[in-house]
Amino acid sequence: MTKALVTGATGFLGRATALRLRDLGWDVQGLGRDPQAGRLLTEQGIPFVQADLRSTKEIEKACAGQDYVIHCAALSSPWGRYRDFYEMNVTGTENVVTGCLRHGVRRLVHVSTPSVYFDYSDRLLISEQTELPRKPVNAYAATKLIAERIVSDAGANGLPSVIIRPRAIFGPGDTSLFPRLLRVNESRGIPMIGGGQAELDLTFMDNVVDALLMACRAPDDATGHIYNISNGEPVKLIELLRQLFDELQLPLRVKPVSRPIALAAGQGLEWLYRALPSLGPEPKFTRYTVGLLAYSQTLNISKARKSLGYEPRISIKEGLRRFADWWRNERL
Repeated sequence: MTKALVTGATGFLGRATALRLRDLGWDVQGLGRDPQAGRLLTEQGIPFVQADLRSTKEIEKACAGQDYVIHCAALSSPWGRYRDFYEMNVTGTENVVTGCLRHGVRRLVHVSTPSVYFDYSDRLLISEQTELPRKPVNAYAATKLIAERIVSDAGANGLPSVIIRPRAIFGPGDTSLFPRLLRVNESRGIPMIGGGQAELDLTFMDNVVDALLMACRAPDDATGHIYNISNGEPVKLIELLRQLFDELQLPLRVKPVSRPIALAAGQGLEWLYRALPSLGPEPKFTRYTVGLLAYSQTLNISKARKSLGYEPRISIKEGLRRFADWWRNERL
């Protein structure tokens, strides 16, 4: 029986991955820090390992006896202290790599982010070979880029690896992407910058899990590479929002705003929250979160199609319908 460890198994992507592996008959373990979420995984037939990514000893122990390690865990946020991002995303990845090397894991599949491409400009059909910005946009992107290099360098020490960069994951169980938009819609209306004409890429959750499985099964010559992952269906922001709120049967409230004003407001909030930490854990929005709605960013996924055999199964339209069904059930 194939054995696999999924880090971040109490999170959105990690949990979906662990459940899929269980359904396929793999001997899968889920790793995370939240014991309550871990109990739920155990009840669903997935043994839970409570461990902190920052603990070398705990992570090395969890890697023992595994054929594959799928590293989904990360600190993902538009705001926070660099030190926190570094400890989770860099030190945590170093510990995963060390554990894999020590215990002879067959392959490491590492989840990174297309945030490493973002530079406050319109960028379409970005390939993995596209030159990266000279300075990462935030602490999350910076530390995830360092983590990628750690995984890539491990190949020289005998650890085959595959890195994927999935774009804007959504689906049932999403607690971040669409729920944030829904909260903003309810409170003050979604900022509509430039008429919502920015082109975006998204990825339905099941398609990302497909890509992770393909990364595990891909031939040896597919290792040592980075792969963009998306639905391959670029959509304008305003069109996406209309489809989403139609499926949810909710009124869409938009608030027209110019790009310079929105970016300046985000920058101002960042300065304010740095000066006055007592205001709360993070601003309502940042320059980066504004930028995600203001600039086009789409990915070229031809490399994943060719080398991994990746082909998105669930369309954006079907994914929105599934999310809406789940959201209504959760509200009830």
